[in-house]
Amino acid sequence: MFLLYAAPTSAQTVALLRGVVQDVQGGSLPGAEVRLSKSLTGLERTAAASVDGRFQIANIPLDTYELRVEFPGFAPSVRRLDLRTSVPIELNVVLELAAQSTSVTVTPEAPLVDTSSAGTRNQVSMTQIEQLPATVGSRGLESVLVTFPGFAQNANGAIHPRGAHNQMTFVVDGLVISDQLTGAFANALDASIIQTTELMTGNIPAEFGSKVSGVAVITSRSGLGINRQLAGDLMIAGAGFNTWHGALEGGGGRNRMGYFGSVTAMRTERFLDQVGLDNLHNAGHFGRGFVRFDLQPTDRDMLHVHGMGGRSHFQIANLRSQQASGQDQRQTLSDGAAWASYLRTLNSGSTLESIFGYRATQARLDPSAGDRPVTASQHRSLATTTASVRYTRVLGASSVRAGVDVQRFPVRESFTLGITSGRFNDPASPSFNASLLRHDLTRGGSPFVFDASETGHQLGAFIQTTLHLRALTLALGIRHDTYSFLVDGRQLQPRAGVSYQLPGSAGVVRASYNRNYQTPPNENLLLSSSEAASRLAPESVRQALGGAFRPIQPERQNVYEIGFQRAISNSASVDVSAYRKDSTDQQDNNNFFDTGIIFPTALAAIRVEGAEFRLSLAHRRAVSGTLSTTVGRAISTPPFTGGLFLGQDAVDLLSSGPFRIDHDQRLSVHATVQYTAPRNLWLGGSARYDSGLVSNPSDPAQVALNPDFADLLPYVNLTAAVPRVRPRTIVDVAGGYDGRSRGRRIWSVQMQVTNLANRTALYNFQSVFVGTRLVQPRTVAVRVKKYF
Repeated sequence: MFLLYAAPTSAQTVALLRGVVQDVQGGSLPGAEVRLSKSLTGLERTAAASVDGRFQIANIPLDTYELRVEFPGFAPSVRRLDLRTSVPIELNVVLELAAQSTSVTVTPEAPLVDTSSAGTRNQVSMTQIEQLPATVGSRGLESVLVTFPGFAQNANGAIHPRGAHNQMTFVVDGLVISDQLTGAFANALDASIIQTTELMTGNIPAEFGSKVSGVAVITSRSGLGINRQLAGDLMIAGAGFNTWHGALEGGGGRNRMGYFGSVTAMRTERFLDQVGLDNLHNAGHFGRGFVRFDLQPTDRDMLHVHGMGGRSHFQIANLRSQQASGQDQRQTLSDGAAWASYLRTLNSGSTLESIFGYRATQARLDPSAGDRPVTASQHRSLATTTASVRYTRVLGASSVRAGVDVQRFPVRESFTLGITSGRFNDPASPSFNASLLRHDLTRGGSPFVFDASETGHQLGAFIQTTLHLRALTLALGIRHDTYSFLVDGRQLQPRAGVSYQLPGSAGVVRASYNRNYQTPPNENLLLSSSEAASRLAPESVRQALGGAFRPIQPERQNVYEIGFQRAISNSASVDVSAYRKDSTDQQDNNNFFDTGIIFPTALAAIRVEGAEFRLSLAHRRAVSGTLSTTVGRAISTPPFTGGLFLGQDAVDLLSSGPFRIDHDQRLSVHATVQYTAPRNLWLGGSARYDSGLVSNPSDPAQVALNPDFADLLPYVNLTAAVPRVRPRTIVDVAGGYDGRSRGRRIWSVQMQVTNLANRTALYNFQSVFVGTRLVQPRTVAVRVKKYF
């Protein structure tokens, strides 16, 4: 059982390609150039054949590629390769003399249509990320993922996949991260360490469990194959709001060993999205580090060791009234992780993989003397120990993969609360809550204090297979999870998908069904499920609910998707999909009074429906780009079924019908374009239209009397049947120059402008989750990078 100790969502692996380059007489061709590429994502990996003609390319994300092998005086060899499993691919490449070759047999390059997947998949590579006008600092990865269809963009870098809230998983070289990674709650991942990212939002394989509304499989950069002792770069960037960002990264390798490392730091006067037109009390800084070691002791063994960590300290943005009272709340977030993975090739058709890891996170919110109308403090920690075992077997054109998963996660939470304004819970007010009187510091009360710790476990197992039957591909799997924390539960989860390649170049049609089991978020779960905190609710709420809290059950989902994908003239692909999710015990969040601290809740059900469109242009004639469109709706159905219910609005919701939740959005469109100009110049652009998220149904007359929010009324429509923030279009642009010598970059300079038109717009308005947040004003940034 210890050897099978594993995470509930273990990583898909990477592929390994190796072979030998020879002439027709069997002689080796040392120095032959081997190039593996995919034009649609911009990924390109190269290797040079050794003295005996052998080559190897490791750490390859699973996909279909074009392989081109060249040697002076010989005709090139070009072929298509499907690299879909961890089983190493061995090739024998034979090159003919160019003078003796009357023709060259060229296999078409890697197709622009995914003929193997039965669900929605999107990829982006390091090359594309470098030329996107992504936000400087801590939100680079989220800025990249939001260019894909299916995401509603929210405050502080949050992205909601297909109507979900806390159900996004990141898998970094096998390490599973299902915590929230937005700037307000955790240290985001550094986009500079990424080689490629594959995003899954439809037909999630049975290998992945827990939070699977979106799964981002991240393959980091590696020193394997560099064949230099050290290669890297030093970067410094400056931007508006007195923002400074620096990074140092480098790697190298020889023979069977490689390493890569990165450190980055930033400070800014606008750490979070501001809560009003004035950017008040919003400074912060962060630092992150990442390191990776790769060792291949034999042709059959591969060992990877990783470590990363980060820390951020920042002010909580103030409203005008909070600034006037002297509120000075600050938050500190820290995380650290170490993990190792080992791959053993058992024979020519099977591999055995294992991973063991540990990740710890802490969040601390400090109160201040000026806190109004309430003061609060928080200190929570989560430590997650994971490991996994995976067996893969290739059977002709098909494959089987199976594994067992376990996770252990101790959680500790401390929280205090006190009322600091006599007007917040005035006994003469109709909304007076007698349960809060004992914690009213202005009337002789004492702070509410909560401190608790619990340890949870999760056990899972799965088996999945991919069957290729000529034009038909079946992706079949089944998973079982057992969850034991504040509640106990288990679920059998069938996952099935089918894709069919239409005759000729007509494209691929696909359909799938997934049964998912989404476990509750751990952030403040103990507080939300405590009897002590429930005693803060009004007596009317406790009576209506039979008690003011209920433990949150895992969310159960039935997910259906259909899709179609087709290539256009071998230079672009069109991908269209439609989906529906029917869920029980829908997970969401609420705000702990006016503290800015969130806690999880659950509603009886949610129905999410949507359609997505994506046009991807491969790099042709120096131009590439994407166009993504999403239409959708998300409708929740009361009553509450789990979590903490503090206000009278909980009772009102119990008697209401279905309603649109705050991350429902009718339409979003996101376009990107990249142009590589002559003389090492390049240009990039991004434009996004959002029709607007659902707003809190506030009374416009009351808002007009509130000096904190009155000037935001033009940017929200509170009189509509479903109140929403008003539509917005945000354009970002970037451009740069790469200085080169002998074909290598030696330095580069980049300039970008975020929100080119300086559009004033809202992400949210008086939301129970994040309050009110504004889109970043126009910001100019300059980045200089030196390569070595």
